[in-house]
Amino acid sequence: MNYSKICKAKFIKRPNRFIAHVHLNGQEEIVHVKNTGRCREILREGTTVILEKASNKNRKTAYSLIAAYKNELLINIDSQVPNQVIFEALEEGDIKGLENLIEIKREVSYANSRFDIYFEDINRKGFIEVKGVTLEDRGSTMFPDAPTVRGSKHLNEMIKAVKEGYAGYIIFLIQLKGAEEFTPNYKTDPEFAKNLKLAEESGVKLLAYDCLVTEDSITLNKEVPIIPAELQD
Repeated sequence: MNYSKICKAKFIKRPNRFIAHVHLNGQEEIVHVKNTGRCREILREGTTVILEKASNKNRKTAYSLIAAYKNELLINIDSQVPNQVIFEALEEGDIKGLENLIEIKREVSYANSRFDIYFEDINRKGFIEVKGVTLEDRGSTMFPDAPTVRGSKHLNEMIKAVKEGYAGYIIFLIQLKGAEEFTPNYKTDPEFAKNLKLAEESGVKLLAYDCLVTEDSITLNKEVPIIPAELQD
């Protein structure tokens, strides 16, 4: 996945989930943030951020904030790209267990949910739900960075699909390079962590991959081990 018309700026503040203030070309600019998660450990005052200029000249904000440096580590925070990155990787046969697909579709409804990807191979039909991961601490990555009722709903719907004969995958796309491990963020959302464990026990396949991230691109890199969360009753 590639971006066009990118530039650097300095982060000032984020008054709400949707916009941020940055220093750009010597003046303060209000930009759209392409991630409604907290990103508090990433978006700090003075941080170098990457912006993409909007193609729609009538949009309220001329730029979108798509990535940020956390010290030397570049983290893509664009919540719209994980599905595209995984879709492209599926087309290339780069996802373990999903190498020989004969059909791939995006945004397919099932029951009360809409899964990110539907797939078929010669033996199976199934669904894939993709979760973008931006929370990192010394090589360990976690999801979510804020409670997600919607995330738990997707897990429960995926369990239902597997019980009805479909294959089911949850893929955590870590939007940075060099992740050593991934684990569900029990502290932030214990319900999601418990539902994820239940999903795995029900036959849903869990995968995590990190990415090669540059200021104007993001592509799949390599599989990352998943460490189970330490669940508490």
